[in-house]
Amino acid sequence: MVRVTARLSGAVNVEVTGRIANVTLVNRPKLNAMSRAMWRELRDAFEGIAAQPDLRCVVIAGEGGNFSAGGDISEYAEFRFNETSLREFHEVDVWGGLNAMLDCNLPIIASIAGNCMGAGLEIASCCDIRLAANGARFGAPIAKLGFPMAPREAALVAGAVGNLTARDMLLTASVLDAATMAQRGFLNHVCSDAELQPAVQAYTDRICQLAPNAAAMNKQYFRAVDQLIRARAATELIATAYQYAASAEHREGVTAFIEKRLPNF
Repeated sequence: MVRVTARLSGAVNVEVTGRIANVTLVNRPKLNAMSRAMWRELRDAFEGIAAQPDLRCVVIAGEGGNFSAGGDISEYAEFRFNETSLREFHEVDVWGGLNAMLDCNLPIIASIAGNCMGAGLEIASCCDIRLAANGARFGAPIAKLGFPMAPREAALVAGAVGNLTARDMLLTASVLDAATMAQRGFLNHVCSDAELQPAVQAYTDRICQLAPNAAAMNKQYFRAVDQLIRARAATELIATAYQYAASAEHREGVTAFIEKRLPNF
Protein backbone atom coordinates (compact mmCIF):
# COMPACT_ATOMS: atom_id res chain seq x y z
CA MET A 1 0.00 0.00 0.00
CA VAL A 2 1.36 3.40 -0.97
CA ARG A 3 2.20 6.00 1.66
CA VAL A 4 0.24 9.22 1.11
CA THR A 5 2.22 12.46 1.33
CA ALA A 6 0.61 15.02 3.64
CA ARG A 7 -0.90 18.04 1.93
CA LEU A 8 -1.79 21.43 3.37
CA SER A 9 -5.25 20.07 4.21
CA GLY A 10 -3.75 17.09 6.01
CA ALA A 11 -3.64 13.47 5.00
CA VAL A 12 -4.30 9.92 6.13
CA ASN A 13 -1.14 7.86 5.71
CA VAL A 14 -1.10 4.07 5.42
CA GLU A 15 1.95 1.87 5.81
CA VAL A 16 1.91 -1.93 5.87
CA THR A 17 4.50 -3.75 7.94
CA GLY A 18 4.16 -7.51 7.70
CA ARG A 19 0.58 -8.35 8.59
CA ILE A 20 -0.19 -5.00 10.24
CA ALA A 21 -1.57 -1.86 8.57
CA ASN A 22 -0.56 1.36 10.31
CA VAL A 23 -2.91 4.28 9.66
CA THR A 24 -1.70 7.74 10.69
CA LEU A 25 -3.75 10.94 10.84
CA VAL A 26 -1.49 13.78 9.68
CA ASN A 27 -2.38 17.44 10.10
CA ARG A 28 0.21 18.42 12.68
CA PRO A 29 -0.25 22.25 12.64
CA LYS A 30 -3.89 21.65 13.67
CA LEU A 31 -3.18 18.75 16.08
CA ASN A 32 -4.36 16.31 13.39
CA ALA A 33 -7.81 17.86 13.05
CA MET A 34 -9.77 16.10 10.32
CA SER A 35 -10.24 18.09 7.12
CA ARG A 36 -12.95 17.15 4.66
CA ALA A 37 -10.32 15.59 2.38
CA MET A 38 -9.00 13.52 5.28
CA TRP A 39 -12.42 11.97 5.91
CA ARG A 40 -12.47 10.82 2.28
CA GLU A 41 -8.94 9.50 2.59
CA LEU A 42 -9.91 7.62 5.76
CA ARG A 43 -12.66 5.86 3.80
CA ASP A 44 -10.27 5.03 0.96
CA ALA A 45 -7.62 3.81 3.41
CA PHE A 46 -9.91 1.34 5.15
CA GLU A 47 -11.52 0.14 1.94
CA GLY A 48 -7.99 -0.57 0.66
CA ILE A 49 -7.01 -2.31 3.89
CA ALA A 50 -10.12 -4.49 3.78
CA ALA A 51 -9.05 -5.72 0.33
CA GLN A 52 -5.65 -6.96 1.60
CA PRO A 53 -6.12 -10.69 2.40
CA ASP A 54 -2.84 -11.13 4.27
CA LEU A 55 -3.43 -8.43 6.87
CA ARG A 56 -4.36 -9.39 10.42
CA CYS A 57 -4.62 -6.11 12.32
CA VAL A 58 -4.86 -2.31 11.94
CA VAL A 59 -3.32 0.32 14.22
CA ILE A 60 -4.54 3.90 13.94
CA ALA A 61 -2.74 6.84 15.55
CA GLY A 62 -2.09 10.53 15.08
CA GLU A 63 1.23 12.09 14.15
CA GLY A 64 3.29 14.20 16.53
CA GLY A 65 1.81 13.47 19.95
CA ASN A 66 -1.92 13.99 19.29
CA PHE A 67 -4.56 11.55 18.07
CA SER A 68 -6.93 14.16 16.61
CA ALA A 69 -8.18 17.46 18.05
CA GLY A 70 -11.49 17.20 16.14
CA GLY A 71 -12.65 18.67 12.85
CA ASP A 72 -10.78 21.29 10.86
CA ILE A 73 -12.97 24.23 11.82
CA SER A 74 -11.22 26.57 9.40
CA GLU A 75 -13.19 24.84 6.61
CA TYR A 76 -16.60 25.00 8.29
CA ALA A 77 -17.79 28.35 6.94
CA GLU A 78 -17.54 26.89 3.43
CA PHE A 79 -20.34 24.35 3.92
CA ARG A 80 -21.87 24.23 7.39
CA PHE A 81 -24.47 27.01 6.97
CA ASN A 82 -26.34 25.31 4.13
CA GLU A 83 -28.54 22.33 4.99
CA THR A 84 -27.74 20.37 1.81
CA SER A 85 -23.97 20.75 2.01
CA LEU A 86 -23.99 20.14 5.78
CA ARG A 87 -25.91 16.90 5.26
CA GLU A 88 -23.44 15.83 2.55
CA PHE A 89 -20.50 16.53 4.86
CA HIS A 90 -21.85 14.37 7.69
CA GLU A 91 -23.65 11.64 5.76
CA VAL A 92 -21.14 11.21 2.90
CA ASP A 93 -17.72 12.45 4.02
CA VAL A 94 -17.70 11.81 7.76
CA TRP A 95 -19.94 8.78 7.86
CA GLY A 96 -18.21 7.38 4.78
CA GLY A 97 -14.92 7.34 6.68
CA LEU A 98 -16.36 6.02 9.94
CA ASN A 99 -18.45 3.37 8.21
CA ALA A 100 -15.43 2.09 6.29
CA MET A 101 -13.75 1.53 9.65
CA LEU A 102 -16.84 -0.19 11.05
CA ASP A 103 -17.09 -2.42 7.98
CA CYS A 104 -13.47 -3.57 8.29
CA ASN A 105 -13.30 -7.18 9.49
CA LEU A 106 -9.80 -6.77 10.90
CA PRO A 107 -9.28 -5.91 14.58
CA ILE A 108 -8.54 -2.18 14.87
CA ILE A 109 -6.38 -0.78 17.67
CA ALA A 110 -6.41 2.92 18.57
CA SER A 111 -3.09 4.26 19.87
CA ILE A 112 -4.15 7.48 21.58
CA ALA A 113 -1.90 10.29 22.79
CA GLY A 114 -2.71 13.94 23.43
CA ASN A 115 -6.02 15.28 22.18
CA CYS A 116 -8.80 12.89 21.19
CA MET A 117 -11.67 15.29 20.61
CA GLY A 118 -14.80 15.37 18.45
CA ALA A 119 -13.81 13.70 15.19
CA GLY A 120 -10.94 11.97 16.99
CA LEU A 121 -13.35 10.56 19.56
CA GLU A 122 -15.59 9.29 16.76
CA ILE A 123 -12.66 7.58 15.04
CA ALA A 124 -11.53 6.02 18.31
CA SER A 125 -15.10 4.83 18.90
CA CYS A 126 -14.84 2.73 15.71
CA CYS A 127 -11.86 0.81 17.12
CA ASP A 128 -12.04 -2.56 18.86
CA ILE A 129 -9.21 -1.93 21.32
CA ARG A 130 -8.21 1.47 22.68
CA LEU A 131 -4.89 2.17 24.36
CA ALA A 132 -3.98 5.62 25.66
CA ALA A 133 -1.13 7.55 27.21
CA ASN A 134 -1.72 9.09 30.64
CA GLY A 135 -1.93 12.61 29.23
CA ALA A 136 -4.60 11.86 26.63
CA ARG A 137 -7.73 14.06 26.76
CA PHE A 138 -11.19 13.09 25.52
CA GLY A 139 -14.26 15.14 24.68
CA ALA A 140 -16.64 16.56 22.09
CA PRO A 141 -17.14 20.20 23.15
CA ILE A 142 -19.05 21.12 19.99
CA ALA A 143 -21.81 22.82 22.00
CA LYS A 144 -19.31 25.70 22.20
CA LEU A 145 -19.54 25.87 18.39
CA GLY A 146 -23.32 26.00 18.37
CA PHE A 147 -24.16 22.63 16.86
CA PRO A 148 -25.05 19.07 17.93
CA MET A 149 -23.37 15.82 16.98
CA ALA A 150 -24.91 14.20 13.90
CA PRO A 151 -27.35 11.36 14.76
CA ARG A 152 -25.36 8.35 13.58
CA GLU A 153 -22.15 9.81 14.96
CA ALA A 154 -23.84 10.43 18.33
CA ALA A 155 -25.17 6.86 18.41
CA LEU A 156 -21.69 5.55 17.61
CA VAL A 157 -20.03 7.60 20.36
CA ALA A 158 -22.71 6.89 22.97
CA GLY A 159 -22.39 3.18 22.26
CA ALA A 160 -18.62 3.34 22.83
CA VAL A 161 -18.26 5.78 25.73
CA GLY A 162 -21.62 5.05 27.41
CA ASN A 163 -24.69 7.26 27.66
CA LEU A 164 -23.62 8.96 30.89
CA THR A 165 -20.27 10.02 29.44
CA ALA A 166 -21.79 11.03 26.09
CA ARG A 167 -24.29 13.31 27.87
CA ASP A 168 -21.48 14.75 30.00
CA MET A 169 -19.41 15.54 26.90
CA LEU A 170 -22.20 16.86 24.68
CA LEU A 171 -24.36 18.70 27.21
CA THR A 172 -21.64 20.26 29.39
CA ALA A 173 -18.66 20.23 26.98
CA SER A 174 -16.68 18.22 29.54
CA VAL A 175 -13.15 17.09 28.70
CA LEU A 176 -12.10 13.91 30.52
CA ASP A 177 -8.69 12.43 31.21
CA ALA A 178 -7.48 8.95 30.31
CA ALA A 179 -7.87 7.57 33.83
CA THR A 180 -11.53 8.59 33.90
CA MET A 181 -12.19 7.14 30.45
CA ALA A 182 -10.58 3.86 31.49
CA GLN A 183 -12.69 3.78 34.64
CA ARG A 184 -15.81 4.31 32.53
CA GLY A 185 -14.91 1.43 30.20
CA PHE A 186 -13.78 3.27 27.06
CA LEU A 187 -10.08 2.37 27.28
CA ASN A 188 -8.49 -1.07 27.54
CA HIS A 189 -5.18 0.19 28.90
CA VAL A 190 -3.58 3.43 30.09
CA CYS A 191 0.19 3.87 30.33
CA SER A 192 2.99 6.40 30.05
CA ASP A 193 3.95 7.91 26.71
CA ALA A 194 7.05 5.70 26.63
CA GLU A 195 5.02 2.57 27.26
CA LEU A 196 2.32 3.24 24.66
CA GLN A 197 4.07 1.83 21.60
CA PRO A 198 5.24 -1.36 23.40
CA ALA A 199 1.68 -1.86 24.67
CA VAL A 200 0.32 -1.52 21.12
CA GLN A 201 2.98 -3.94 19.88
CA ALA A 202 1.99 -6.50 22.53
CA TYR A 203 -1.63 -6.38 21.36
CA THR A 204 -0.75 -6.67 17.67
CA ASP A 205 1.57 -9.61 18.39
CA ARG A 206 -1.21 -11.40 20.25
CA ILE A 207 -3.80 -10.73 17.53
CA CYS A 208 -1.49 -11.89 14.74
CA GLN A 209 -1.12 -15.27 16.47
CA LEU A 210 -4.86 -15.89 16.54
CA ALA A 211 -7.28 -17.23 13.93
CA PRO A 212 -8.09 -14.45 11.41
CA ASN A 213 -11.40 -15.93 10.27
CA ALA A 214 -12.60 -16.15 13.86
CA ALA A 215 -11.73 -12.48 14.33
CA ALA A 216 -13.66 -11.56 11.17
CA MET A 217 -16.72 -13.49 12.33
CA ASN A 218 -16.59 -11.84 15.75
CA LYS A 219 -16.37 -8.44 14.08
CA GLN A 220 -19.44 -9.26 11.98
CA TYR A 221 -21.39 -10.08 15.14
CA PHE A 222 -20.35 -6.88 16.90
CA ARG A 223 -21.25 -4.89 13.78
CA ALA A 224 -24.73 -6.43 13.53
CA VAL A 225 -25.54 -5.52 17.14
CA ASP A 226 -24.24 -1.96 16.80
CA GLN A 227 -26.08 -1.37 13.54
CA LEU A 228 -29.44 -1.97 15.25
CA ILE A 229 -28.83 1.06 17.47
CA ARG A 230 -27.54 3.30 14.69
CA ALA A 231 -30.33 2.28 12.30
CA ARG A 232 -32.91 3.67 14.72
CA ALA A 233 -31.04 6.96 15.00
CA ALA A 234 -30.81 7.20 11.22
CA THR A 235 -34.47 6.38 10.64
CA GLU A 236 -35.92 8.70 13.26
CA LEU A 237 -33.63 11.72 13.15
CA ILE A 238 -31.64 12.14 9.94
CA ALA A 239 -34.54 13.55 7.91
CA THR A 240 -34.57 16.70 10.07
CA ALA A 241 -31.10 16.54 11.63
CA TYR A 242 -29.50 19.33 9.60
CA GLN A 243 -32.24 21.94 9.62
CA TYR A 244 -30.17 23.94 12.12
CA ALA A 245 -27.59 24.73 9.40
CA ALA A 246 -28.61 28.37 8.88
CA SER A 247 -29.47 29.05 12.53
CA ALA A 248 -28.03 32.11 14.25
CA GLU A 249 -26.38 30.16 17.07
CA HIS A 250 -24.70 27.77 14.64
CA ARG A 251 -23.26 30.65 12.64
CA GLU A 252 -22.24 32.50 15.82
CA GLY A 253 -20.48 29.47 17.33
CA VAL A 254 -18.39 28.70 14.25
CA THR A 255 -17.66 32.36 13.50
CA ALA A 256 -16.60 33.07 17.08
CA PHE A 257 -14.14 30.19 17.02
CA ILE A 258 -12.61 31.32 13.74
CA GLU A 259 -12.38 34.88 15.06
CA LYS A 260 -10.84 33.61 18.33
CA ARG A 261 -13.49 35.09 20.62
CA LEU A 262 -16.15 33.76 22.98
CA PRO A 263 -19.53 33.08 21.33
CA ASN A 264 -22.56 35.10 22.35
CA PHE A 265 -25.41 32.60 22.49
